[in-house]
Amino acid sequence: MPKTEISYQDAVHEIEETIRKIESGELNVDQLTDKVKRVSVLLEICRKKLKTAEAEIVKIIEGMKEDTSEDSD
Repeated sequence: MPKTEISYQDAVHEIEETIRKIESGELNVDQLTDKVKRVSVLLEICRKKLKTAEAEIVKIIEGMKEDTSEDSD
């Protein structure tokens, strides 16, 4: 069964929930190790999503600049 991709918002929520559990002492050592590994994966997913969004935004802005310069010709 293929993995479904987690949304940025869901990843951030899961990271925040894990931090809350760590800070409150709810996790034992075994859980802590697993959760920290999961958070590192989630952080990488978030980083990639942000990088992709940034590239798309830059592309859109550049396209808008080109449209504006064409209009002034």
